[in-house]
Amino acid sequence: MLRWCVRPLERCFGRLGGGGDGLLWHLDLKPHASGDFSIAVVQANSSLEDQAQVLTSPSATYVGVYDGHGGPEASRFVNSHLFPHLHKFASEQGGLSVDVIKKAFNATEEEFLHLVKRSWPTQPQIASVGSCCLVGVITEDTIYVANLGDSRAVLGHRGVGGRPVAERLSSDHNVALEEVRREVAALHPDDSHIVVHTRGVWRIKGIIQVSRSIGDVYLKKPDFSRDPLFQQFVSPVPMKRPVISAEPSILKRKLKPHDLFMIFASDGLWEQLSDDTAVDIVFKNPRAGIAKRLVRAALNEAAKKREIRYSDIKRIEKGTRRHFHDDITVIVIYLNQHHQGMPSPSRSNDSSYDNTSSPVDIFSFNSDDAEEPLHPRK
Repeated sequence: MLRWCVRPLERCFGRLGGGGDGLLWHLDLKPHASGDFSIAVVQANSSLEDQAQVLTSPSATYVGVYDGHGGPEASRFVNSHLFPHLHKFASEQGGLSVDVIKKAFNATEEEFLHLVKRSWPTQPQIASVGSCCLVGVITEDTIYVANLGDSRAVLGHRGVGGRPVAERLSSDHNVALEEVRREVAALHPDDSHIVVHTRGVWRIKGIIQVSRSIGDVYLKKPDFSRDPLFQQFVSPVPMKRPVISAEPSILKRKLKPHDLFMIFASDGLWEQLSDDTAVDIVFKNPRAGIAKRLVRAALNEAAKKREIRYSDIKRIEKGTRRHFHDDITVIVIYLNQHHQGMPSPSRSNDSSYDNTSSPVDIFSFNSDDAEEPLHPRK
């Protein structure tokens, strides 16, 4: 069986570097099965709602970015439960597949529902907590990307003339997009107010922008929304059936020689940078610290939009900082073994989930780490 090692990043790598950005934590570079990876996180909310993890094994690399909303409980839960479910179902079915990923997402959703039911009498507001969920799996010659919500995975590859090309690998489930609004409306033909424009943006039932998530139980189970105990914290939502779902969109794609790297990030990055801009930054800069460079580029853009200096925004404290930008989590996965066409000496020939006795580490950044900065800068 796998020797699971779930540890905060500080205990994986020692002290994480502070980048002079106040609430920024980063890992400059670390090897994985077929290349290197880099991580950076910056906190904006009073409690960091982003979670992230990278699992490295000899045969595959697993990446997770979980962007919570309404609180950190759902994203923390996904951070602890989704990868073990992937391992369990992959072991039972002889390897990774689209079906395995769907089962892992569904099991995580069902377990969180059970947690909500258990916590309900003393913590009814937990029914309004949810999380976007972005997962990537890179095997010897294939990538899988599964998504709920509006975190995003973008691949960078070398195009004509050696120029960088951005290829989006995930679907955004956000009603800011007309196609998503049409999708939601088609599922609710008897509800003319399923998506409304309020407070400057489109929202489902005037409440939430994402149409798929883990959690948000009160938008999936009408009984919770109608309960007087819950209505002490959240206004009742008139609905006859679920208005959002936990059904992930899943892409399976063969890796190609010109594929160079993948960027996995919460929407805090993509609110500030386009796919093309992010890929161009990674393409043109050194590997070490590349995730931190992307976060800083996003913070620069956030400062420009508010007509303040970058030096100002990085001094703003958490909580207040949310008025300027969201929590931002970025993981960059380099694919050098693939585009060089060279096998990694540490990889086995089996591209399925490694269920041997080989060591497997999960490098996990969670909001408990963020309560006390790992390497604060004055």
